[in-house]
Amino acid sequence: MKKYDYLIVGAGFAGSVLAERLASQLNKKVLIIDKRNHVGGNCYDYYDKAGVLIQKYGAHLFHTKYKEVFDYLSQFTKWRRYEHRVKACVDKKIYDLPINLNTINKFFGKDLNSKECSNYLNKIRVKIKKPKDSEEQVVSKVGWDIYKRFFEKYTLKQWEIHPRDLEPEVTARIPIRFNKDDRYFGDKYQFMSKNGFTELFRKILGHKNITVKLQTSYKKIKDRVKFDKLIFTGCIDEFFNYKFGQLPYRSLKFKWKTYNKPFYQEYTVINFPNDYKYTKSVEIKHATGQKISKTTVGQEFPAASGEPYYPIPQSKNKKLYEKYAGLSNELKDVYFVGRLGEYKYLNMDQVIYNSLKLFNKLSRK
Repeated sequence: MKKYDYLIVGAGFAGSVLAERLASQLNKKVLIIDKRNHVGGNCYDYYDKAGVLIQKYGAHLFHTKYKEVFDYLSQFTKWRRYEHRVKACVDKKIYDLPINLNTINKFFGKDLNSKECSNYLNKIRVKIKKPKDSEEQVVSKVGWDIYKRFFEKYTLKQWEIHPRDLEPEVTARIPIRFNKDDRYFGDKYQFMSKNGFTELFRKILGHKNITVKLQTSYKKIKDRVKFDKLIFTGCIDEFFNYKFGQLPYRSLKFKWKTYNKPFYQEYTVINFPNDYKYTKSVEIKHATGQKISKTTVGQEFPAASGEPYYPIPQSKNKKLYEKYAGLSNELKDVYFVGRLGEYKYLNMDQVIYNSLKLFNKLSRK
């Protein structure tokens, strides 16, 4: 048996960043495995038959407020400046998302300035001091009309759960703006990896101390290699053989269509809160900047089964996760990180930031 200092399960951002740091900074021998046939986790991109660079698991856009995260990734990629904008198609009209001054004026047929918009929303919103669910979270900010047209049915499609049965954090993530800023994110650093995410991951994992094995499950390999420490970025309940029951996730299915034109839609992402079974239409070429005569558009269909994407934000699920977190705390030299390991909705920059924090902890040890 070959001996490694670390076995890392999962070659997404959490596992890959830790593998690179441990290998390059501490000279550790690292084996990183993934059950898929590629590195990059859900950020994986590839060229389809038409030659269009697409993201297999839906739109992933890099943005962060953390300078250390941006500086870290900058070692492995050149950047293309890109500020993400999302639109919503409601009653066959296109609106800015998140809700901003333009959205309010267009939806209500007004011509308000920022102060007037704030005062107007204060009149129509429902006065709730502490929203207890996602529905209350939205109506307490913008009232019932916008909630019904922009949020309710979209949330039902996304989760198959009514907003009043979801934690307020689901919709609290979406800001309400009283200016005309139509950027989806407000972070200082907003870029796309110039040659795509997969190329970025290959460079991160290119250190001589890192061994990568794909199409390899933890259960099959754990007794075939020796290692001192384990970093697990998969589903924490799976690691413990679902001792307390299975943590629920929402997944996504995709339908792709290629068009013989440079672009098909005007925006990278268009949300459809009320129409169609899919939640959004994505043309990632707007973000990648690829110059090619064809384009490929993906439609995202939320699903109850498939690859785990989104932890379902309900209090009962948090309590179930806490049971598994309690078991993990009893283990020596085993670390759970990432969206699946922590059962928490995390953007990629948050995953990288948490991984760098864990590396600092491991390096002090």
